Amino acid sequence: MTILVTGGAGYIGAHVVRLLLEKGESVVVVDDLSTGQAGRIGNATLVELDVAGPQARETLAATLREHSVEAVIHFAARKQVGESVQRPAYYYQQNVNGFVNVVGAMEDAGVDRLVFSSSAATYGMPSVSVVEEKLHAEPINPYGETKLVGEWLGRAASRAWGLRFVALRYFNVAGAGWDDLGDPAVLNLVPMVLDRIARGESPRLFGDDYPTPDGTCVRDYIHVLDLAKAHIAALGYLGGDERPFDVFNVGTGEGSSVREVIDGLARVSGLTIDPVVEPRRAGDPPVLVGSPERINTVMGWRGEAGLDEILESAWSAWQAGPRRIDV
Repeated sequence: MTILVTGGAGYIGAHVVRLLLEKGESVVVVDDLSTGQAGRIGNATLVELDVAGPQARETLAATLREHSVEAVIHFAARKQVGESVQRPAYYYQQNVNGFVNVVGAMEDAGVDRLVFSSSAATYGMPSVSVVEEKLHAEPINPYGETKLVGEWLGRAASRAWGLRFVALRYFNVAGAGWDDLGDPAVLNLVPMVLDRIARGESPRLFGDDYPTPDGTCVRDYIHVLDLAKAHIAALGYLGGDERPFDVFNVGTGEGSSVREVIDGLARVSGLTIDPVVEPRRAGDPPVLVGSPERINTVMGWRGEAGLDEILESAWSAWQAGPRRIDV
């Protein structure tokens, strides 16, 4: 089976690519390398392309045909919540146009299996402590809106021409499955903390006045390797005749606060970490934790790593990289 992975040179994508290659699958990676790195994809074929760019649909369709691709996993997107609030048009152009091109190319080339990288940001600011997929999605930032639009498009294409579509709503991803596949971009909490320390600066904590036990945002943290395995399970799900759902949470059902994550990182690293409290970021809900019951039951997938294991793997990968921190 040949699988095309957009954004496959990035953090999550590279983990999925490695798992697919280990399974003996053929993999084609489409990535503009704006945040990804070509060295992370092993012997997968690389097509350097901005999926939201001009003529991307035609190039993607030609690539799908040339390599006899049977399924697509779509990661390529912009993902900073705060930036999306400041640059909404850019986020719609990148995330929505990019996905339109992918789905259109699949229709043109007759490829009918698609796993979509969605987000828990589609839920917005839910009124319940643990969200289920049946909850009405009301995103509160443009990033979450673009992911919800992607779900709508996937569902519409399913009705229109038979696309086999599944969206995985990620919660907060961290850790590393292998030391050489640590998070390369300073966009998520753990690398943001370590980046500041490596530069001799105090990490920033955005808001400590939320209605949570310690005043900081609470999130559901999932190990990136567990998340990658969820994509493999989703490909299997798309191959079955019975597909009762098209949206799944990928989380643990357990929440940890930002301060707990920072304290845990200090514990596993031996560092003294004293964050500087700054104002809240626009678009951040106080609590976002996902029920994994649907994916546990339907796909047989579950997150296995706890917070300390996640943080230990993230620290190990950082220390194996070019910006090792002296302890």
